[in-house]
Amino acid sequence: MRSFVDRLQAQGLDSTETARKRALYEWLGEAFPAFTSKTPTAALWVPGRLEVFGKHTDYAGGHSLVGTVPRGFGFVADPRDDAVVNMRDVARQESFAIGVEVEPAPQDGPLTGWRRYAATVVRRLARNFPGAPLGVDVVFASDLPPASGMSSSSALMVGLAEIIVDRAGIRNRPEWTANVRTASDAAGYYACIENGLSFGTLSGDAGVGTHGGSEDHIAILCGKARALAAWSFVPARHVAGVGIPDGWTFVIAASGVAARKTGEAKESYNRLSRHVATLLQTWNAAEPTRVSLRDAMTSDDGAPERLMALLKTGSEPALEERLTHFLREDGRVLAALQAFRNGDAVRVGVLADASQQDAESLLHNQVPETSALARMARRLGAFAASGFGAGFGGSVWALVEGDRAPLFTAAWLTEYRRQFPERTTATTFIAQPGPGVVGAFAE
Repeated sequence: MRSFVDRLQAQGLDSTETARKRALYEWLGEAFPAFTSKTPTAALWVPGRLEVFGKHTDYAGGHSLVGTVPRGFGFVADPRDDAVVNMRDVARQESFAIGVEVEPAPQDGPLTGWRRYAATVVRRLARNFPGAPLGVDVVFASDLPPASGMSSSSALMVGLAEIIVDRAGIRNRPEWTANVRTASDAAGYYACIENGLSFGTLSGDAGVGTHGGSEDHIAILCGKARALAAWSFVPARHVAGVGIPDGWTFVIAASGVAARKTGEAKESYNRLSRHVATLLQTWNAAEPTRVSLRDAMTSDDGAPERLMALLKTGSEPALEERLTHFLREDGRVLAALQAFRNGDAVRVGVLADASQQDAESLLHNQVPETSALARMARRLGAFAASGFGAGFGGSVWALVEGDRAPLFTAAWLTEYRRQFPERTTATTFIAQPGPGVVGAFAE
């Protein structure tokens, strides 16, 4: 495992996080034979996602500016001779096995937590690639703060899918090569495993019940160290990459408020997605059909005003707010990309403040803790800060200049815990983007 971690460092993981990964993979390397009586033949690193700009824009066809965080999931694995996916989360000390074509018995009850995400991956791959040898032993652990808005569920699903796809030889099958030609295609397919939609000829199912896009999966699979990338979606298209200016450091605060996509949180998350679908339906009922909200809103200069007029004829006010948010946030992404290119800290700060304010007043997806964290960061000297991800809990990013990051990181957490002492799981960490997915698979 030491050589694998050396590879992560060579691809841009910073020295502090490299030390953390050495400990993580040593742990996995010891746990795997204890779980399986075998030696792993595959190792995989899957980072969490950092969304800098582009709140709830991807599934509307809009832009996002994204990168990775230097924390995520470590996996080790080895193929099995039977049709069973056998998994062990060594951090939680929990195991789960699922037959490739076997539904859980009714007495087992519905699957919850990480098991549900894992089962969704296995069943979709079995549906789309019948007869593929999907059986595999997998041991994993994560150093991401749980349910913190950094796409831990997507990272888990991407990691398991990547392991099975490689171990089962799926990349050589005609069903794969006809639909998946690039890394961004793979991200799109993995997003469809999660949201249940079909991808090309690869038929869909129920997914996990959330109606999101592919921003998370794109960032995870295509991310690069010390860089961000702007993407547009529906379909996914790489717009441009940009390095982090010298002397700028990302710091993340996980609020300790779980950003889950289950229960009431799932309904709140899906409501924002449904509003986008309603906006597009409203447009397509009155205008030439378009494939996404952004496609409609850029069809001509007067498109936004015409859709807003249609909404004022009896639609719920929330739809006007949703359209206003999309237009503003989508426009901020390319402006932010240019500000990063120019090293313009003031401009990034102005854009981030506006993004945070619109999330609070138009998306209504912030909680008191994330709003407070963004404002605290600015008071403590960050030149930009904003909540990110699905919202309804989760995390906030901040940007600081020079060598202030360690002191700022500690002060931010101290101030937050003073104001919200009940949030005992809150944490802060320096989060310069590291490499995207990195795998090592024995032939």
